Amino acid sequence: MNKILNHIVMLAIILIVASCTGKVSRKELDKDAADSVVEVKPQYAKGFTVRMLDNGIRLVDVKDPQKSKGMTYHFALVNQGMEATDIPEGYTRIDVPVRRTILMTMLQLSNFTILNAHDVVKGITGTKNLFNKDILQRVKKGEIVKIGMEGNFDPELVMAAAPEIIFISPFKRGGYDAIKETGVTLVPHLGYKELDPLGQAEWIKFVAMFIGKEKEANKIFSDIADRYNSLKAKVEAVGGERPSIFSGEMHGGNWHAVGGKNYLAQIFRDAGADYVIDDDNTGGLPIDFEAMYAKAAKADYWRILNSYSGEFSYEALQKSEPRNVMFKAFRDRKVIYCNMKTTPYYEISPVMPDKVLADFIAIFHPEVMPKGYTPTFYKLL
Repeated sequence: MNKILNHIVMLAIILIVASCTGKVSRKELDKDAADSVVEVKPQYAKGFTVRMLDNGIRLVDVKDPQKSKGMTYHFALVNQGMEATDIPEGYTRIDVPVRRTILMTMLQLSNFTILNAHDVVKGITGTKNLFNKDILQRVKKGEIVKIGMEGNFDPELVMAAAPEIIFISPFKRGGYDAIKETGVTLVPHLGYKELDPLGQAEWIKFVAMFIGKEKEANKIFSDIADRYNSLKAKVEAVGGERPSIFSGEMHGGNWHAVGGKNYLAQIFRDAGADYVIDDDNTGGLPIDFEAMYAKAAKADYWRILNSYSGEFSYEALQKSEPRNVMFKAFRDRKVIYCNMKTTPYYEISPVMPDKVLADFIAIFHPEVMPKGYTPTFYKLL
């Protein structure tokens, strides 16, 4: 009888210890999961903020970086293995890292390219003017589907890609009603609205939080910022006279030029030049030739980015608009040019602001750059 009683007591002790051990393990598991979350802090980007709760859940708020007020999107990122409790009201839960997503823009793709994360991309809008061989190969193999352009998406192809989330650009053409009905979480990516070139590049940290690449993104961005700021400091040290520059060209009867607070205008200034437009209109407005000529007739340089079949030249520029010969930059042969037909500009430049900056510095202040510098995107025509 005593032996039986002893067995019962021992069994009870074992069950109690096992139960307690299970609770401790759960707490330890949650703590380990929380401790493993890599901290992300935007330094230059204004369009997203990150707040980490004690349990390791990250609250990510997304808004238009050009506005102090307006629509804000809220997401709660929950790492795999965490107990998702106490998520604040109004936050959409997303379990991370996600393994399947759809992208809407080349800027978004640049984030995945620099993070070496093409395997997560399962859908894109199309492949027109796409250079990346790996993405093209994945499309050819059927690993990535083409869902159609903004405003004309194919919901069936969206579902075929089986995305966990879809990165969108809500302030562009949109047309997201069809894919909203799929029930897939739509995540706004507003890097294209950042006014600081480093702020635009910093959205790699935003993407990284969703795909588990935070460490890589923090390191990559830190290196980008160091290179950019180092080049900027060298130009500031040179001092002296600053050349002037204007941008764009005539299309359809209007001149399309970015505003004075646009990220490109900031790159001009950081490269040691003065942009002829100095206003608060970040996107820029179409203006007529006469208005542009009044601002830029005596500017030292002229920046042009277009898609031209064949070899772009001063003759081609004159043929497109005979009055172009009136600009001093045309007569002095100081047009700075990038052809998107031969260069993956929008595909990778958003995460290479240091390379864009270096190209302009090599033209404005060649003494700052090493001899034999090879441009990445822009060169004198």
